[in-house]
Amino acid sequence: MKRFLLSLAAAVCLACASASTTDTLTVATKHLDTPMRVTVITPDGAPGERFPSVYVLNGFGGGYRDWTKRVPQIADLADQYKMVIVMPDGRDSWYWDSPVDPGMQMESFFVEDLVPYVDSVLPTIPNRENRAITGLSMGGHGSFWLATRHPELWGSAGSMSGGVDIRPFGKNWKMAKNLGKTIDEDPELWETHTVATLVPLMKDANVNYTFDCGAEDFFAQVNAELHQAMLDAGVPHDYTSRPGNHSWPYWSNSIPYHLLYFSTKFTRE
Repeated sequence: MKRFLLSLAAAVCLACASASTTDTLTVATKHLDTPMRVTVITPDGAPGERFPSVYVLNGFGGGYRDWTKRVPQIADLADQYKMVIVMPDGRDSWYWDSPVDPGMQMESFFVEDLVPYVDSVLPTIPNRENRAITGLSMGGHGSFWLATRHPELWGSAGSMSGGVDIRPFGKNWKMAKNLGKTIDEDPELWETHTVATLVPLMKDANVNYTFDCGAEDFFAQVNAELHQAMLDAGVPHDYTSRPGNHSWPYWSNSIPYHLLYFSTKFTRE
């Protein structure tokens, strides 16, 4: 009987481990060719309770369902840290406004459409002190790009295995198509569309930065170089290099650290 009661208690505990709610939103926009599908996780809470929000971005070739499919424990993390988690579809955009494609204005979509819509329909605390953004690979580039250029929206930003300097990878991942020119044709255009050249802006952005990259990752060098550039410029940040490559096991291990970091920065006011 005692063993049965213990098993029953464990089952109840497991069932209640995550009371968060996962939904899909559709966000209308003039900045993209089609409306945006967004996965959102809302933590369990008291009626009327509001929460900080974290935008979690996918990498190249991914989509808005990536994080919940690959890292299902993200729903438990939303409950644990009491955060609304917002996961849009990066659409291989690198999270810029494309200079040549009017239907791929992803930066404008985030700033003018997504953030206001999320704050209007979900129980968020709608200020920069309680809004963070992070992502993997292309999404790591996107999170630093968006937060640094729009610090009025995001007070904290993270990057996991981020492609934080696109210039060494000029022939990869549709970047030339989205920019309209190859790096050889217009190196200045590429200079103005990479996070690595935003360090001067970071100094005055007052954003809490955290980023990491696996030692075996093909982006390890550009992350180490960004870390050094931020040190040289006096930009406060957390940076970690640890064993791992460009893979979901690495990112599954990384995301709890990012959410923990953000939780220490949120004011919840």
